[in-house]
Amino acid sequence: MKTLLPTSTAGSLPKPSWLAEPETLWSPWKLSNRELAEGKQDALRLTLQEQQLAGVDIVSDGEQTRQHFVTTFIEHLNGVDFEHRKTVNIRNRYEASVPTVVGPVSRSKSVFVEDAKFLRQQTSKPIKWALPGPMTMIDTLYDDHYKSREKLAWEFASILNEEAKELEAAGVDIIQFDEPAFNVFFDDVNDWGIAALERATEGLKCQTAVHICYGYGIKANTDWKKTLGVEWRQYEAVFPKLQQSSIDIISLECHNSHVPIELLELIRGKKVMVGAIDVASHVIETPEEVADTLRKALVHVDAENLYPCTNCGMAPLPRHIANAKLTALNAGAALVRNELLSR
Repeated sequence: MKTLLPTSTAGSLPKPSWLAEPETLWSPWKLSNRELAEGKQDALRLTLQEQQLAGVDIVSDGEQTRQHFVTTFIEHLNGVDFEHRKTVNIRNRYEASVPTVVGPVSRSKSVFVEDAKFLRQQTSKPIKWALPGPMTMIDTLYDDHYKSREKLAWEFASILNEEAKELEAAGVDIIQFDEPAFNVFFDDVNDWGIAALERATEGLKCQTAVHICYGYGIKANTDWKKTLGVEWRQYEAVFPKLQQSSIDIISLECHNSHVPIELLELIRGKKVMVGAIDVASHVIETPEEVADTLRKALVHVDAENLYPCTNCGMAPLPRHIANAKLTALNAGAALVRNELLSR
């Protein structure tokens, strides 16, 4: 029987302290060589167990084998120089030292497929795997070769499609593309960003998703959110075209945000991963708070299309907080699920 309101996470989960520095993005590995390889697999097993104990229905790797949701993929590509870095402004929000595109980009071998195969061996639950989206990839680099955001995005889309097809063959049920840049570069998103995303999903038979959030719960993002006013209407600029796209699932941020819930009406008919957990706070939601977010979303999303989720990745959070939030997510989803089934 298909699960009603299946729960999942948006992406990253905290790494154990023996693998990397807790609550830190881009944290260096504490292990090396064979110990690092084994440590990553141990961390993947651990995060899977924690998801299962919390009751998560659609599990993931928690991004345990990567330092960052974008750069870990990029560092395996040809044409990108990590030694000669440049400082760029990421999503008009904060500056970061990033690698440079110095020649044609290509993928000589798969990046995450072996990790996905390992995860598939550990569980019979549906699994979701996150990849960076083309637009977010180009926003995390300095381009000294193509000199065109659009052209580089299309090149990355083709590379992502190669990886996605191999992930599908490895048994991944949902492939998610992370595109926080969709909340910033609205004209580009509508002109070519969604088309590039569809190129990345071309030919896939598994479910596809795009995750569009307001970012990790780090200071640069929380400071930016304070400038957005009493209503965050960024989704309004891209939802109409996304609703017409071939993407199956749209993942977004709702709880403790200022996103008008009625904007979900713009993607009526799509499956929606509704963010019901605030990743920018250590406060653990109650099941009733989660349920309240889901009930509001159900006014605009058909029940069979609603997937309770977290707002964004939880890598910067303490592990015990993240685990408690996952438990609350599933308890809240259970409340609403029982309400729906009892009607």
